[in-house]
Amino acid sequence: MTDDRYVDRVAVVTGGSRGIGRQTVERLARDGYRVVVNYAGSKSGAEDAVAAVAAEGGTAIAVRADVADEVAAVFDRAEESFGGVDVVVHAAGRMALGPLVDFDLAALDDLHRTNIRGTFVVDQQAARRVRPGGAIINFSTSVVGTSFPEYSAYAASKGAVEAITMIVARELRGRDVTVNAVAPGPTATELFLDGKDEQTVARLAAAVPLERLGTPADIAEVVAFLAGPAGHWVNGQNIRINGGLV
Repeated sequence: MTDDRYVDRVAVVTGGSRGIGRQTVERLARDGYRVVVNYAGSKSGAEDAVAAVAAEGGTAIAVRADVADEVAAVFDRAEESFGGVDVVVHAAGRMALGPLVDFDLAALDDLHRTNIRGTFVVDQQAARRVRPGGAIINFSTSVVGTSFPEYSAYAASKGAVEAITMIVARELRGRDVTVNAVAPGPTATELFLDGKDEQTVARLAAAVPLERLGTPADIAEVVAFLAGPAGHWVNGQNIRINGGLV
């Protein structure tokens, strides 16, 4: 059931074609948001997300853009189609793992371009355009705290995301716009599972006190809380959503 508090609210979700981003699209649409689904490469996944929202009576559109360069077009489309932007969920990201001693510097540059520059570019547009009462939600990772081996490049990029988030929250003083980051732990997404054998996945799941991997729905529920009126007193925070992993 649509909540009257969300009538006429518009959300932009980057990386909305799969994983946590896709789940977030559907979760916000259930609250009544009109959703702009940004994607980079998976047009079919974005179209599937739009179709899933429509099947539940919601409204969504898909817009392709590279978050590190072309994201202004996504915000332009949101304003042209729906009149403005209230919530930005920046879920797009890249992961590459390996020991620092052997890590390919070209892969490092690609990782940081998407995760650091992408966050900077998306937040820049969001800071200019999100309406009063709105929210900006970035994605970090619990690995910034757990410091697992082979995550140095990825964790470094997400540490930058956390720094950007805290500073933008303070720069938007007086705008009535919250800025937070969520930091998932091991979550059963394609991005997380890629390249991991069953033994590694089982070990990571067992490390969590709840003894399971997280799900995209676990993360999307927290994002929806931060996006909505109930979470509007939460600002300038990084929230680790990881089942108690330390």
